[in-house]
Amino acid sequence: MTGIKDMTEGSPLRLIVSFSLPLLAGNILQQLYNMVDTIVVGKGISVDALAAVGATGSIYFLILGFVTGLTQGVSILAAQYYGSKNMKEMRQSVTMSAYLCFGLGLIITILSVICTRDLLLLLNTPEAILEDAIIYIRIIFMASLITVAYNFFSGILRALGDSRNPLIAMIISFLVNVVLDILFVITFQMGVAGAAYATIMAQAVSAVYCYLCIRKIDILSLHKEDWKFNRNIFQKSFRLSLPVALMNSVTAVGVMVLQAVVNGFGAVYIAAYSAASKLVIILEQISSTFGFGVATFVGQNIGARRVDRIKEGVKKSVIFLSAVNLVVGVIMALVGKSLFGLIVSREEVEVVNAANIYLTVCSLSLIFLGLLFIYRCAAQALGDTIVPMFSGVVEFVMRIVCALLLPLYFGFAGAALAEVGAWIGACIILYINFRRLMKGYDSGRK
Repeated sequence: MTGIKDMTEGSPLRLIVSFSLPLLAGNILQQLYNMVDTIVVGKGISVDALAAVGATGSIYFLILGFVTGLTQGVSILAAQYYGSKNMKEMRQSVTMSAYLCFGLGLIITILSVICTRDLLLLLNTPEAILEDAIIYIRIIFMASLITVAYNFFSGILRALGDSRNPLIAMIISFLVNVVLDILFVITFQMGVAGAAYATIMAQAVSAVYCYLCIRKIDILSLHKEDWKFNRNIFQKSFRLSLPVALMNSVTAVGVMVLQAVVNGFGAVYIAAYSAASKLVIILEQISSTFGFGVATFVGQNIGARRVDRIKEGVKKSVIFLSAVNLVVGVIMALVGKSLFGLIVSREEVEVVNAANIYLTVCSLSLIFLGLLFIYRCAAQALGDTIVPMFSGVVEFVMRIVCALLLPLYFGFAGAALAEVGAWIGACIILYINFRRLMKGYDSGRK
């Protein structure tokens, strides 16, 4: 059941690609089971129900992005300690991160459940879909610790180079979600609540599977002394995790502003944005999972003090991922429109046409997103989470400015251009920062 991998030896690009492919498949499955919610809700209930689920996307990212960002510290520390072969501190990084992630995760869960209605009202959510939106996202928020658990356990596996078992977890979770979606929404007529219950129960299954995998790894066999509070490692985990969590939330606030702008166009465009976002998020998985691959590679190699391998791996990753995103983007721009028939009825011509505009603009700009994830994840794996957090602020500012201005001139297409503008702004900051970090290692300052 164990699939851990030492990434300090061998071809950097081959290691990163072989690690990333199972992770990509797993993340696409995760997004597909979110899309199953969309398909079942859109076709099994109504377009208004689809809009209600879609209207929760930005606050979902705000809250869940924060709690999953908390788990980043364990991935970074565990990868670094594994690369340096310091197994005792690696085990302590797991326990200290657990204290941090589940403690703060519980607080955020309580606050998010209490504030659900106010957040949706702040987003100018239309009255016709407000109650369904509250029902759906409140159920998701109540199970936030399940999301923390899955990301925490899968993050440990990824840090040790194991991307195969997270894939298996997602396959099982996907199948569970499909069955439960049909059962709860279609058979039992539970409405949007059924889709929410199906999602959290499926994710619980994936969390349990990853936990069982960790139990099989000898070097992660925890002892009583590993749970003794280690202030130094706890502070390291806090310094690495909190900036990532804040970055996710700051970025999400920008997405919330974009969602509010889209909400002003009405239910048709909310549904179009929801449908298009589901496909764009799947395309984004190519960049995000490759970024995770780079992070694990960089984390292990900085632990082993192999800066030369880090430079080679990042350079080759940039070339490879840019080529992949270019090809995928062109293909989706050409054939993406036909996919919307899977989500909404083909008779909803306005929804399909508007969704296709958003998809086309984002698809042709994926190359910038790829660069963003490579440089952001590499910096985080090196232990620098402050500048990546600042890049989240840049995303926030760019997304808000563009979201408020561009729709005035380009209509709904301006919403897509706002997303792309945020990618480009953050990408520039992250590239400059990575070059700075590498120069630091060359001069011996690191």
